[in-house]
Amino acid sequence: MPGQGRLMLAAALMAGAAILSAADAAIVRLLAGGVHPFVIGFFRGFFGLLFVLPWIASRPGMLRSHYRFMHVARAGLKLLSLICFFIAFGAAPLADATAIVFTGPIFLTLGAWLLLGERLGAARVFAVIAGFSGAMIVLQPGNSEGVSPALLFALAGAALTAVVQLMLKVMSARDNTDTLVAWNLILIVPLALIPAIAVWTTPTLFELGLLVAQGIFGALNMTFVTRALGMADASFLAPLDFLRLPAVAIFAFILFGEIAGPLTWIGAAVIFGATLIAAGGGWLARLRVRLWPF
Repeated sequence: MPGQGRLMLAAALMAGAAILSAADAAIVRLLAGGVHPFVIGFFRGFFGLLFVLPWIASRPGMLRSHYRFMHVARAGLKLLSLICFFIAFGAAPLADATAIVFTGPIFLTLGAWLLLGERLGAARVFAVIAGFSGAMIVLQPGNSEGVSPALLFALAGAALTAVVQLMLKVMSARDNTDTLVAWNLILIVPLALIPAIAVWTTPTLFELGLLVAQGIFGALNMTFVTRALGMADASFLAPLDFLRLPAVAIFAFILFGEIAGPLTWIGAAVIFGATLIAAGGGWLARLRVRLWPF
């Protein structure tokens, strides 16, 4: 495929991944109140694993890994981050929660500095300050109602995702991406089943259909992003992730009558601009785009 055609296809795949992420968030809101976040986490992992199981079965060699406990710990933290996001999407305005999700790479930058000894530099220090300033614009801690607890769950989910990605940075030195993805999908299902049993309610057929769609969307999201990164640089693709916010805003308006306020858009723009500065075209950009949870 000619170079220009590859870039256009990569951009289309990345845009599709952003829309799938928005649909995922909307599904969580539709399920809120009827299906517990723990149960959503189990079914999302279960149906996602079923969707990619033929791919894993066709390449059994990908399961050879240099890590054991770290895979379990990473899957547990990933599950916890997803549950935080599910709680946030179920209770907070979708656009606000999505804007807070974009703080993940800011936490990743801080974690790389604190835990891996990465050098920050003036640009990344500015990005961290700007990113959290944008988060404060969305959170509005000074308003009469105070900070929404649901948005704090979104912030916690973003921080946990950053920890997971720092673990992936270490593990990717010896395991390839396919191995990391496969073990994550395999381990999340039994880990998610444990808390899900404690709050189990059998989903209705409609809810089950939404859960199936969510699992498929998650697997397709991963596939789209992986294919896109094989065709174009992460620095070209990263800005397309911001399409997730207008897509979420459209879903929120059509399905729930929510209208994102100006502070949400301003805060999200500040956060997203800061993440691009923080990424700086290095491994943070590649890791963030490749392995972002939604």
